[in-house]
Amino acid sequence: MLGRPEAGEEFSRWLQAGAHVVQTETFDEALRALRNDPFDVVVCWAADFIPFQTAHVMGEAAAILDSVNQAVGIVGQNGALEWANPKLLSLPPDVRDRVCQCCLETFAWAQAEGRQGGGHIRGRRHSFTTGNNEHYELTATPVIDLNHRITQVAAVVWDVTTARRLQDKIDAIDRAGRELLSLDADQLSRLDTDQRLSLLEQKILRCTKELLHFDNFEIRVLNKHTNQLELVLAHGMPASVLGDDVYATAEGSGIRGYVAARGRSYICPDVANDPRYMPGIDSARSSLTVPLLLHENVVGVANFESTRLAAFNEHDRQFAEIFARYIALALHLLELLVTERQTTTGQLGSNVMAEITGPLNDILTDVEGLVEDYIGHDDLRHRLRKISENAVTIRDTIKELTSAKPTLIGARAGSARRRDPVLEGKKVLIADDEDVIRDTVRDVLTGYGCEVSTAVDGAAAIELLAHKQFDLVLSDIRMPNKSGYEVFAAAKEANPATPVILTTGFGYDPNHSIVRARREGLSAVLFKPFKVDQLLDEIRMALKSVKA
Repeated sequence: MLGRPEAGEEFSRWLQAGAHVVQTETFDEALRALRNDPFDVVVCWAADFIPFQTAHVMGEAAAILDSVNQAVGIVGQNGALEWANPKLLSLPPDVRDRVCQCCLETFAWAQAEGRQGGGHIRGRRHSFTTGNNEHYELTATPVIDLNHRITQVAAVVWDVTTARRLQDKIDAIDRAGRELLSLDADQLSRLDTDQRLSLLEQKILRCTKELLHFDNFEIRVLNKHTNQLELVLAHGMPASVLGDDVYATAEGSGIRGYVAARGRSYICPDVANDPRYMPGIDSARSSLTVPLLLHENVVGVANFESTRLAAFNEHDRQFAEIFARYIALALHLLELLVTERQTTTGQLGSNVMAEITGPLNDILTDVEGLVEDYIGHDDLRHRLRKISENAVTIRDTIKELTSAKPTLIGARAGSARRRDPVLEGKKVLIADDEDVIRDTVRDVLTGYGCEVSTAVDGAAAIELLAHKQFDLVLSDIRMPNKSGYEVFAAAKEANPATPVILTTGFGYDPNHSIVRARREGLSAVLFKPFKVDQLLDEIRMALKSVKA
């Protein structure tokens, strides 16, 4: 009950006869009581009702603002902070000063807009960086009273340091990938293997140290004949470590051997408490080791070490894995993997595309996985998309270079194709409206000797099926003009024995095309994004089933 006791004494006695009554004299006392205990009824004098209701609503609003995760404040015309929630008050003084400065700039801008008759005045977005390299974003919104005067500026502040650093890492990976795979035909033609190794070493050193800020690292390549991880490149590692005999075994060769044997990355947050860690740099405290993957096969490891405890996190792991794929591909392109050269004679030469398409597609797959991890972070997703675009550009550039100068890396005698009797000579139709998917699959299969036709939509695929016989059809489900199921039906009508593989994004099959097609003889389904080895395995099984 709000009001003077003497004014409502009789009414109060009547209430107390059947209820528990709490008497308060001021609005503040009443609001505190309401926050601390639940009440069934609030009684106040009519003259006090509107002011009390306003005070209650304001109190509830303040409580909500106090609990939100963002920093919120109100700045006056003189640039002073008139009110702030606990989150804003917890920020360093220099950050609060920058918030006030941004609000003062917004106030001046809003007044100028008002004088020019700008109509509704919206808020402004600001961003700033502190001396400690912390990044903040701020939305400043003018507060306008009933007389259309701008009296204050309300600010909402976000600490975006983590997101900005992730953006920087993504940019670094993007630059590093382009740097490692950039080809200068004239320069490479004048270099022998050792000189090419030295050139690549300089590039990796620059990328890891300057862009990724990994100061101490070693790159080891797997010798498939001896199972030994042979040192290729290193920086900041002591000589005693560089001479170690390391093998791709889960036991006895430390973390490097474990990663090579298992094909999975390994974060060691504290080397002192990890029995797998073998001594590396002096005063080492933590390490990150990732496999070098080529066609999903482990061809080596990259090991990074730090003098800081728990220096590497999951973000570092994800980005290091993508970077390691670039390293593996760069090594392979420059013919530095001795064991690879012994087992893949004739695979490079004039058709380098047959070698790089798969690894580049795997990089694209890893990037797509990261895009899904950062749903809601539009800037990060955009930057990841740029990596995908640059990977495609790299592929096209290498294709152009090798077409113009087939001896860029050194033509060898014999066929440039990989020999596979199951695939060689097969006529394959690829239908997909995504250029990257269509071109990548075409390049992979062409490298194995397939005769590939492509269609940009379902209608074009059906037209090709009407005039040409195919040994296998690979079609996306969701395409313009005609669906993948309609392509499947057309292929089966032309030749019931033709194997058909459908591809789709995870979870996308609104018309139950997969269920219907499986009943009618569908060979397999591939869910995007898929790995090159997975694609080849499904195609081989589908073709073998026809022979059976």
